[in-house]
Formats: sequence, C-alpha cells, structure tokens
Amino acid sequence: MAVNPGAELSSINFGALIGGPLVAVIEAQTLAAKATAEFIKTVGFDEKNQPVYVEFKYPKEVQPYQPAVDAKPEVPATATAAAIPAVAAKDAVLAVYAEMKIEVPLLTILPIPFIRVEEATVDFNAKINSMETSSTSSEFNIGANLEVKQGWISGSAKLNVSCSYQKKSASGSTVERTYSMQIHVRATQDEMPAGMEKLLGILEGAIKSSPTGNPA
Repeated sequence: MAVNPGAELSSINFGALIGGPLVAVIEAQTLAAKATAEFIKTVGFDEKNQPVYVEFKYPKEVQPYQPAVDAKPEVPATATAAAIPAVAAKDAVLAVYAEMKIEVPLLTILPIPFIRVEEATVDFNAKINSMETSSTSSEFNIGANLEVKQGWISGSAKLNVSCSYQKKSASGSTVERTYSMQIHVRATQDEMPAGMEKLLGILEGAIKSSPTGNPA
C-alpha cells in the first residue's frame, strides 16, 4: 500500500516543533535580563547598596610656570636714559602641582551587558521516500524413472514420469523518513534602558575630585 506523504506530514506536531524553539528563545532572553540585573547589583553596588567607586590620582597644575626677568633689558640706541624703565630682576618660578584624587562610580566606566535576541529563524525539513517492491520466481521440475523387467521368454518395461511447476510472488513497500531542524538565533547589544541611563547620569554627577594634601 502506497504511503500518502500528506498524511505523514499532517501527523507531525508542528506546534511543538516551532513553539519549542520560540519558548527556548524567550527563556534565554529572561536569563540574559537576570544576568544584567545581577551584574549591576554585584559589580556596581556593595553590600550596603552604596555605589562602588574607583579612585584615581593625578597631578593638577595650581600655579603656572613664570619665566625669569632680566634687570638689564635691551635698550635701543636712540632711547634716552629717562625712557628706560626700571625693571627688577626676577628669577624663574617653577610650576606648582598638587596631587588630586578623583572618585568615579564603577558603573559609569564599565560596559553593561544588555543582550537582546533580535531574530530567530526555525528551518524544518521533512523528506519522505516511499518505495514499492515486487518479485516473482517460478520453478519447473521433470523427473523420469524407467523400470525394465526381463524374463526367460519375453520382457516388459515401465516408465514413470513426474513433473512439477511452482510459482512464487512477493510484494511489499518501504518508507524512509528523514527530518532535520535548524535554528538560527541572532543576538545584539540592546540600547540602554531609560531608567539605567538616568541612573548613570546621577552617578556621573556624584564624581568627586579633591586634593590629597600630598605634593605631586
């Protein structure tokens, strides 16, 4: 009996085949959101829910360099003595630096993972091959037996002949089923949520810069 490919395909549960990968994508998106929240909580804040700061030290110029002043400036030959201003000699003054300390919230300088599944493609292929087979075989046998009886005066002969004919036929069908599924998932770094962007703005305003009291 030939196999109907349409009936074979209609027996496949496409709802489970397509819905299963989609549910897996949703679960993966949920896990990614939880990982992002855990990252913000554990990396950006301490046990007391206070922002974690990173401290940097850098030199800041508080007084610029002042070059030296010569007491005997160059005077043009046509100038008179009264026109020459009195200039006091002055040595050069080196620039003065102070060591500054800046504290920056850690979350403002780290890339925060916001992974979003942008696209999911499910490819399902079904291949059904139906083959019908038939075979026929025949067999014909002939057998003969000759019996001769001999006496003193006359003789007699007896011939036995037998034959047989046999025919065998067989038929059947073979069905091959091949199924394959491919799932393509494309994930991207999502844009920062509005709430997180506002939080980072508040943390940026909390950046503190102060002198350490030590010379640079």
